[in-house]
Amino acid sequence: MGSVRELLTRSPVTVSAPCRMDAGGTWDIKALALPLERQTPATVNMALTLRTAVTLHPYKEGRVKIFSRGFSHTEEAFADRLPFDSPFGLFFAAVSYFGYHGLEVEIDSQSPVKSALGGSSTALVALLGALREVGRLRNNRVRSRKEILHLAYHLEDGISGGNCGIQDQAAAVYGGVHLWKWHFGQPAEPLTGIPLLDQKGQEVLSNHMLVAYSGKSHVAAYTNRKWVNDFLSGKTRSGWIKANGAVHSFAQAIQAGDWDRAAFFMREEMALRREITPEALDHVTEKMVTAAESVGCGGRFAGAGAGGSVWALGKKVNMDELRRKWRKLLTPIKDAQILDAGVDAEGIRREF
Repeated sequence: MGSVRELLTRSPVTVSAPCRMDAGGTWDIKALALPLERQTPATVNMALTLRTAVTLHPYKEGRVKIFSRGFSHTEEAFADRLPFDSPFGLFFAAVSYFGYHGLEVEIDSQSPVKSALGGSSTALVALLGALREVGRLRNNRVRSRKEILHLAYHLEDGISGGNCGIQDQAAAVYGGVHLWKWHFGQPAEPLTGIPLLDQKGQEVLSNHMLVAYSGKSHVAAYTNRKWVNDFLSGKTRSGWIKANGAVHSFAQAIQAGDWDRAAFFMREEMALRREITPEALDHVTEKMVTAAESVGCGGRFAGAGAGGSVWALGKKVNMDELRRKWRKLLTPIKDAQILDAGVDAEGIRREF
C-alpha cells in the first residue's frame, strides 16, 4: 500500500462524471440478459448535465476518510481495515483496489440524494477516475475508459452481492445518448454502445425532454430483487421481452429525431412496465407519468423507480405544457422539483 498524502498536498485531484436517465433499465442485469441473449437485450440511456464530482484531499498517514455532501455521516478507517460493508463500503473497496492511503474522499453530487439517476454508480466511476489520476501522477499505468467501466461494474456487483446492472456506470464513463446492447456471454466484449445522436442532436434532445425529482428518495435493491425473481420464475418474462422490443423501437425514433414516435414507444414500454413492475410507481410518480401521457408525451420512472425521479419526452409545445403541470403538482411537495438538466455529451473527466 502506498501513501498519497504528500502528492495530494501538492496537487488535489477532482474528477466528475454524469448521472443518467433511461429506458429499458434492468436488462443490464446478467440474470435477465444472459439467458435471453438471443433477444438482444438493450437499454437506452442519456447522460445528464447533473454531474457528481469526487475530490481527493490529503489526510492522515495510514487512514482513509470518506464523506458525501447531503449525507450527515462521515466514515474513517485504518487502511488495513477498510470496511466494505459500511454505507461507504463500495468507495472504501475502490480505494483498497488501488492500495492507497493518506487520503480523504469528498463526494459532491448535483443530483438529489437517492433520486434514481444512478448517483452511487456515478460517484464510483468518478472516484475510480480520480484514483486513476493519482496513478498517473505516480507514473503508473493509466487505465482506459473501458477498464474503468469494467472495474466499476465488478466492484459494485461484488460488494452489493450480485444482480447489479452496468448501465449507470456506462453512461458515467462515456456520456452522450446510447443504445446499449448487453451480451455478457461474449467475454471479450460484454456490451456494445451505439451512439444515437451527435452533439448537435443531443442539444436538440435537451429541448424535448424534462426531468424532475418526486421528493421521495428511493432504494433500488428491493424493487430490483423482486423484478429479477419474477423474471427468473417465468412470471413476467414475456412482458420483459415485449418491453425490450419497445426500447429498440424507441432507440430508432431517437436516432431519427422523431419525438412523437419516440414518445409513443416510451408510452408503450411504460404500459408494459405497469404490468410487470407495478412497484416502480408510487402515487406521486404515477401522477407525473399520467400528466406526461395526457399531453402527448412519454413519461417514465428513472432507474428502479419506487420514488426517485421521472423523465418525459415529446414535442416542444407539449413539453412546455407538461412543465406547467409538473410544477403545479410538485410545488406542494417538500424537496420535489423540476431539475435543470440536459444531455451531457461528456463522460468522465478531470476538473481543473
